[in-house]
Amino acid sequence: MSGSKPDILWAPHHVDRFVVCDSELSLYHIESAVSSELKAGSLRLSEETTATLLSINSDTPYMKCVAWYPKYDPECLLAVGQANGRVVLTSLGQDHNSKSKDLIGKEFVPKHARQCNTLAWNPLDSNWLAAGLDKHRADFSVLIWDISSKYAPETAVATEKVRLSTGDPEAGLVVTKPLYELGQNDACLSLCWLPRDQKLLLAGMHRNLAIFDLRNTSQKIFVNTKAVQGVTVDPYFHDRVASFYEGQVAIWDLRKFEKPVLTLTEQPKPLTKVAWCPTRTGLLATLTRDSNIIRLYDMQHTPTPIGDETEPTIIERSVQPCENYIASFAWHPTSQNRMVVVTPNRTMSDFTVFERISLAWSPVTSLMWACGRHLYECTEEGKASSLEKDIATKMRLRALSRYGLDTEQVWRNHLLAGNEDPQLKSLWYTLHFMKQYTEDMDQKLTGNKGPLVYAGIKSIVKSSLGTTENLRHSRSGSDRQADIIQYLSEERSLALQLCGWIKKGTDLDVEPFLNSLEQEGDWERAAAVALFNLDIRRAIQILNKGASSGKGDLNLNVVAMALSGYTDEKNSLWREMCSTLRLQLNNPYLCAMFAFLTSESGSYDGVLYENNVAVRDRVAFACKFLNDAQLNRFIEKLTNEMKDAGNLEGILLTGLTKDGVDLMESYVDRTGDVQTASYCMLQGSPSEVLKDERVQYWIENYRNLLDAWRFWHKRAEFDIHRSKLDPSSKPLAQVFVSCNFCGKSISYSCSAIPHQGRGFSQYGVSGSPTKSKVTSCPGCRKPLPRCALCLINMGTPVSSCPGGSKSDEKVDLSKDKKLAQFNNWFTWCHNCRHGGHAGHMLSWFRDHTECPVSACSCKCMQLDTTGNLIPAETVQV
Repeated sequence: MSGSKPDILWAPHHVDRFVVCDSELSLYHIESAVSSELKAGSLRLSEETTATLLSINSDTPYMKCVAWYPKYDPECLLAVGQANGRVVLTSLGQDHNSKSKDLIGKEFVPKHARQCNTLAWNPLDSNWLAAGLDKHRADFSVLIWDISSKYAPETAVATEKVRLSTGDPEAGLVVTKPLYELGQNDACLSLCWLPRDQKLLLAGMHRNLAIFDLRNTSQKIFVNTKAVQGVTVDPYFHDRVASFYEGQVAIWDLRKFEKPVLTLTEQPKPLTKVAWCPTRTGLLATLTRDSNIIRLYDMQHTPTPIGDETEPTIIERSVQPCENYIASFAWHPTSQNRMVVVTPNRTMSDFTVFERISLAWSPVTSLMWACGRHLYECTEEGKASSLEKDIATKMRLRALSRYGLDTEQVWRNHLLAGNEDPQLKSLWYTLHFMKQYTEDMDQKLTGNKGPLVYAGIKSIVKSSLGTTENLRHSRSGSDRQADIIQYLSEERSLALQLCGWIKKGTDLDVEPFLNSLEQEGDWERAAAVALFNLDIRRAIQILNKGASSGKGDLNLNVVAMALSGYTDEKNSLWREMCSTLRLQLNNPYLCAMFAFLTSESGSYDGVLYENNVAVRDRVAFACKFLNDAQLNRFIEKLTNEMKDAGNLEGILLTGLTKDGVDLMESYVDRTGDVQTASYCMLQGSPSEVLKDERVQYWIENYRNLLDAWRFWHKRAEFDIHRSKLDPSSKPLAQVFVSCNFCGKSISYSCSAIPHQGRGFSQYGVSGSPTKSKVTSCPGCRKPLPRCALCLINMGTPVSSCPGGSKSDEKVDLSKDKKLAQFNNWFTWCHNCRHGGHAGHMLSWFRDHTECPVSACSCKCMQLDTTGNLIPAETVQV
């Protein structure tokens, strides 16, 4: 290495020593920096480490390459290749045992002098040392020396001895007879032993990479390539080899040695060194000339090539250990991702390559990341975990409870959602009342306003303009009679029904609604509804009942007492005190009650704009006491507020229309709840709403979520539910089993389109629909394949096969419209093409890994990426 850039080598068995070699060999000891002050003679490598020079060997001139002896004893034994082709054994240690004395100073001399390019110790038989030399027309370029061989005096070769600082000059011996000679009339530029066999040697020759087998030196495996420099074997994957030429690195698989499996991006400058990381799988470092950057190629997840054209993918990044140009680098043999680099002026730096952090967020909201060999999981401290409040967690739990699938008692879906969100409760009750009214109209078959119901109260109110009757009523229970104008029409009655105040028909009896509120313990709301229906005596009765109940508020008696003193005199003390003190009441319904009693006829802003009162109650109140113009303005204003806020209570106003989609879009933007949005939009009768791109987007996102959670059964249930409510969404058949002979579908005879010609029973199916048996192709009448386990033709029900279950014996084709249950399905492996009844295959692979067909070693079930997954619905949550 005289006149060239320095190189660096870590000691194979001393993790704290390394050698820097250029014109001389310098041994350094690396240690942790105890303090910020350097010891005398120490070099600073990093903030944590320093290096101390232990010894120098300058007695081996004209060095071209160096290799460290791989075994522990003798320590610090190195082989040095010189410019004249000689290989000299030298040492940097203080070991003076007999073995070391016999080896130090030995020279291995080729027949013809030429430069030694590379050296490689055999990792299994440490006495073997391979040397790669330049080309000579009458000599070999790959010489394998046995360092334990003795000097042969009959060999007439000049025996010029080399003085060494650690050895006796008289002990130097010259060996001229190599153990093996390979590569005649060629040049060897790089060498490495293959770890899987001590007699396999990979050599980068002048124009090819060659694998020499020392058991038969007359033959070799080679591939023509220019990438012959720096051959090195991946220590974790012995069939993967890297080599380079100019600025390009080639990755080889020795099992498919015809061409590289991967060629890395070509660098603008020539490469000087390539090395695999000894502590990390699949990490390759490369260095180019006149550069302060080391490029790293991560092949950690590179799949094994299957086809000739399969090219693995890699992740490339760069690190900068120091500011100056780097002459060479060396990975630490045991410390993970650690290396020492040396510059042309022998400045050294200790550097650790930090691992990439791979972040993974699972569909079930678990957050994990990997760094090096460690896997970290993010956990939240405290009882009130935000994970429980996350909408993804809520949707997942709701899906397990079959939320949204109750189409009979639609209102029950809010109970399946946990009965925690009042907006969801209002939404599902609204959809329940809409469905209930539509079913009643279908039974009467007169004046069907079904489409109008799903259009919402906003559309209903607009349709009632000019048809309203006004009636004067007085408040029941008061001593003084005061007339209050109420408005009636068929459409307003429908609106009250959708609000839940009255049942079906035009009867304005709110008593059932009040009874249900009392059962729920919602005393204030019940009293307010009674008062809004001008029944003060019923309101006082409800408040007294609530105060006397165990869970009621005793202050309700005080409110009842205040109500009983109602007077319609405008300037009375009662009215003045109620107007002043009502705002101090905590319950919004109590505030609305006194606002109603103290307001002028036709001016009820204190009730209508009490935002904490449920929307359905405010809308019902407006339908009773506002004229057409006032009602229309109020509904319009409230609808816009609901749409902007994304409040699900507004579906009562918008219905399942375009305005409803706009409102739902605001709700999804605010919460991310595509589950509720999907089920809600599917509840209405088929309309243009389902064709809206936003609705389709929510539905597809929810389906993808269920698949990501591995809720495949739930997703199938959702698809069935969707196809019932929206028949246009039912997908067409895309897959069918075809005959091997004619290529036609074997199941078309069971489809809705009858096949001309042969009858159904001619193909092995009896006239009874309870038992299905199709054992031949309906098109060409050729027999179907046989099951690999029961050896009976496919198409025969499993129940008639040995081991079949009795539950599958009868299949009602008229009801299910399918030929066979799942256990009878055709199943086969796409790799070996063997198969049989699905029930038999599943039973076989519960206890076996290989194909049931004799002499077939295919591991069919392991090839199925989803076959080993368990649906998440079966996992305990």
